[in-house]
Amino acid sequence: MSQSMLNMWISFAGMGLLILAIGLILLSRYKLKGILAGIVAFLAYISLFLGGIIILIIVFSGPTSG
Repeated sequence: MSQSMLNMWISFAGMGLLILAIGLILLSRYKLKGILAGIVAFLAYISLFLGGIIILIIVFSGPTSG
C-alpha cells in the first residue's frame, strides 16, 4: 500500500472520530443525565482530541508522491 493510500485511510479514521464525537456530545447533552452523561461526554472529548490530532498530522505532513 502506498503512502498516499495509507494517509487517506488514516484521515478517514480521523474524520470518523470527529463524527463520533459530534454524536456522543449531542447524546450526552440532550438524552443522558447524571454520571452516564459525564462518561459519554468524556469519551466524546477524547474522540474529538484524537480526531483533531490525526487530521492535523495528516494535513501538515504535506503532499505525498504516488
